[in-house]
Amino acid sequence: MRKKIVAANWKMNLNLEEGKTLVDGILGNLPMLTKQKQVVIAPSFVHLSQTVVQLDEYEHIYLGAQNCATEASGAFTGEVAASILASVGVQYIIIGHSERREYFKESNEALVKKINQALANNLQVIFCCGEPLVIRDANEQNTYVGKQIEAALFHLSNEQMKNVVIAYEPIWAIGTGRTASTEQAQEMHAHIRRVIVNKFGEAVGANISILYGGSCNDKNAIELFACEDVDGGLIGGAALKVDAFLAIINAMMFA
Repeated sequence: MRKKIVAANWKMNLNLEEGKTLVDGILGNLPMLTKQKQVVIAPSFVHLSQTVVQLDEYEHIYLGAQNCATEASGAFTGEVAASILASVGVQYIIIGHSERREYFKESNEALVKKINQALANNLQVIFCCGEPLVIRDANEQNTYVGKQIEAALFHLSNEQMKNVVIAYEPIWAIGTGRTASTEQAQEMHAHIRRVIVNKFGEAVGANISILYGGSCNDKNAIELFACEDVDGGLIGGAALKVDAFLAIINAMMFA
C-alpha cells in the first residue's frame, strides 16, 4: 500500500517568527497521522533548525528542504549540501521544481547529481516534473514528462526508487488563468505510473507515491485526492495558511 503525502513548499516566504506561528497552528490541530498518511513541511533553509524542534514530538510529520547542492562539500558559496541538511534533521528534499528549472536553469545533469547526493545521505526525494503550456497545447505532455523522468530517475536501482516520491506540476495551470481538471490530473498521474512500471516493474510502480502540484488547495483537494493515482499534493500558497493547509491534510486522511 503506497503512502499518501501532503507536502508544504513554503518557497521564499515567511520570516522566522511567522514560520514558527504557522507550524504551531498546524500542530495544534493536526489529525492523527500514520505511516501511510504523512505530512512534510519544507520551509526555507533558515527555518530548518527551528522547525525540526517544533516537529520533534510528532509522528509522521517530517522536515523537508526545498533544494540541495549538486556536490558533497567544497568551495560553493551559497549552496547547502545534502549531508548538512541531513545533519539538521531534514528527511525529504524537493528536487527539480519547475521554478528551479526555469529561474535557475537547472539541467537534467544537475538534477541527477542532486538526487544522488540526497539518496547517498539517506534522504527521501520529492522529484518534480511537469509540462509548460506550449507542450500541453501541442498534446505532447506524456512524451515530455516521460523524458523528464527518464533523464533524472532511470539510472536508479529499484531499491533506490523506494526513496523517491514524484510530484506532477502542470506548469500551464499555474498562474495562467487555466485550471487542470481532475480528469487531466488523473490521466497524467496514471501515465507517470506506467512510465515507472515499464522501467522498474509493477512492484515499484504500484508503490511509488505520486503527488499533484498544480495549485492544489482546500477547495479542490478532496476531488483530486479521490483520483486513483493521485496520492496527495505538493502544496504552495495554501500551505502558508493554517486553516487551508489543515483542510488539505484532512482531505488526505479521508482519501
